[in-house]
Amino acid sequence: MADTPMWEQIGTGFVQHYYQQFDTDRVKLADLYTDTSCLTWEGVGFQGKNAIMGKLTSLPFQTIQHSITAQDHHPTPDSCVMTMVMGQLKADQDQVMGFQQVFLLKNIDNKWVCTNDMFRLSLHNFGA
Repeated sequence: MADTPMWEQIGTGFVQHYYQQFDTDRVKLADLYTDTSCLTWEGVGFQGKNAIMGKLTSLPFQTIQHSITAQDHHPTPDSCVMTMVMGQLKADQDQVMGFQQVFLLKNIDNKWVCTNDMFRLSLHNFGA
């Protein structure tokens, strides 16, 4: 792991922690956002920790399980880490669905937090 760039270590660690928390206790995700963080969930925007957590905790499923199939991490010029995740999720008894999620991570007070989060299911309506 010593040969792995620091931004890869930060991004990979964040992804593992984020989805573990999401799958077991979404309320704990609050520690990963700030009062200025932004979330776009399926095209709808939320700003601030309270609004983001309101959205995440109101999602209409009881259980969810994420499976990550790919992740990429980049350093940014302002010392942040940009992370893109692709995977599949299964909520309750629904069919397995693909998803993409992008995070912008920033170190604030020696803690990596998510300042920007964009999520989309991989659903396509080719008839529209």
